[in-house]
Parts: sequence; structure tokens; C-alpha cells
Amino acid sequence: MEQTSKLVQTIVEGIQEKKGSGIVIADLSGIDGTICKNFIICQGNSPAQVEAIAESIGDMARKELGEKPAHVVGLENAQWVAMDYTDVLVHVFLPDVRAYYDLEHLWADAPLTAIPDLD
Repeated sequence: MEQTSKLVQTIVEGIQEKKGSGIVIADLSGIDGTICKNFIICQGNSPAQVEAIAESIGDMARKELGEKPAHVVGLENAQWVAMDYTDVLVHVFLPDVRAYYDLEHLWADAPLTAIPDLD
């Protein structure tokens, strides 16, 4: 559990490093049958920023914790990048794509933690 908490914090720092906004952490650990322990959802304002946020997350997790994602999808068009760290799934969206899929409300039973934007 300690490693997962460190990974979540490092991912948040990676998002903030590139000015990602609207960070929400969904704690799925208390829900039976979930595919991971945490969802982290955030957004960037352009495809270039979405890609930069994903790269920052990957770089920080690798350098600080030696963690690499099992899978990364969505970098081709950078509207929704999903990064699978097994216990933690990260979703980096463009604002309109995030609003459309509304992942925050997909897990209605999960406690949500909103991280204030740095700016």
C-alpha cells in the first residue's frame, strides 16, 4: 500500500510539473472487483500539453520510484492518454473529451479527492 501511495503522489507531481489541471483521485481500493486501486484523472488544454503531461508522469515515476507503465495508449492523437501502472490507472484528457466520458462519476461508490490546481 505504501508503494501505491508513493506512486499516486509522484504521478500528481508529474501532472503538476506540466501545469495539468482538474486532478481527481478516485480511491477504488474498497470496491470489490475493480481493476486497480486508484484512478487519477486530469486534463491538459491542448494535445501537446496532454502529451507533455503523460511524458512528465512517465519520467518522474521512472526516476523517483523505478516504475514504468505496463501500457500507454492514446499518444497518437493525445486527446485521451491512458497509462496503466497496474495498481494505478492514469487518464490525461482534453477538456471536452473528459466531459464526454465523465470518468469521475463512473465509480459512484469511490471516494474522490480533488487536488487544487497550482495556478
